[in-house]
Parts: sequence; structure tokens; C-alpha cells
Amino acid sequence: MPMEPLPDLSTLSLADIARLLAEKRLPPVEKWNPDHCGDSDMRIARDGTWYHQGSPIGREAMVRLFSTILRREPDGSHVLVTPVEKLDIEVEDAPFVAVELKTEGDGRMRTLIFRLNSGDLVTASADHGLTLRETPDGPHPYLHVRGGMEALIARSVYYELMNLALEEDGERIGLWSEGAFFPLDGAA
Repeated sequence: MPMEPLPDLSTLSLADIARLLAEKRLPPVEKWNPDHCGDSDMRIARDGTWYHQGSPIGREAMVRLFSTILRREPDGSHVLVTPVEKLDIEVEDAPFVAVELKTEGDGRMRTLIFRLNSGDLVTASADHGLTLRETPDGPHPYLHVRGGMEALIARSVYYELMNLALEEDGERIGLWSEGAFFPLDGAA
């Protein structure tokens, strides 16, 4: 059965996005505890590309499907899990990449919605925070997705966020979304 095409984020209202988020049903991977079966021979590269046995997975529907059974373990590793098997998957940085941004409102009334490379939509909020983490090659922005998993915010989306933050007239460089403030200036 083919997956439905992703909607054009720029044409959706906040009400449309809220409806889509409410309709999204992910498998209860946090409740599944099968025996570990080995390695999946899969890898998620830093740029969000999924690989199997060293070759990129070209079918977007397969990547979207696998992303729904991805789970982060308490030790920080990642697995693909079903009710009957659990397989390791290598994740180079974050398992998702935030590739598109929709924003509505200004200041404290702003809402930031991100589309991930998996097609998922995530609204930045107290439960889905934005963080700026210092790495050896500079600061990298992340969005909490679910279950301890994050999305690396793509450079173009980060620049868009920074432009919005610089346009705000606040004491700190940052943005509000769903009543939560997210500093983007790197200060603690």
C-alpha cells in the first residue's frame, strides 16, 4: 500500500497541522521488549540519509516506515524494534533532520513547526525543545522529537530561525514557540 504524499507545509494553517499531528499514530515501540536479534546493518548518516549494507535506501516510503519503529535505548544507542525483534542501527549524529520550518505569530505568540526528513511534523514546545549544542566543529541546533531522539536542524532552517530571532526585539537572541522560550545565542 503506497504512503500518502506529504502535504505542502506552506499551505497548512496551524489548525490543519494540529489535526495532522492528532491523527498521527506511531507504533508503541516503548512498550515492546523483544530479545535482541543482532545488527540491522543499517546506518543513519549525519545528513539524515539512511543506508542498508552501505547503500542508500532510495525509497522514501521505506525510510518513513523504518523511522516509525526507531527507538533510543537507555544507554543512548538506537534500535529498530517490533513486537518480535530488536536490531541495532548506527546513528552518526541525530536520527532525524529538521528540513523545513513554518512559523506563525510573533514574539511570545509565535509557533514554530518543523518538518523532519521522515515527513513527521514537530511543534517546538516545552515537550519538544530547541537546544544549541557546542560541538568540535561549532554550535549545532537540535529539536527534541520523541523518546530521547532529536533532529539536527538543517543549516538552511537554522539560518531561517536565526533571522527570525534577530528580528525579535528581546533581551536575548532566541524565539518563543507554544509559550516556551528557546535561546539561540549559545549562552547558558
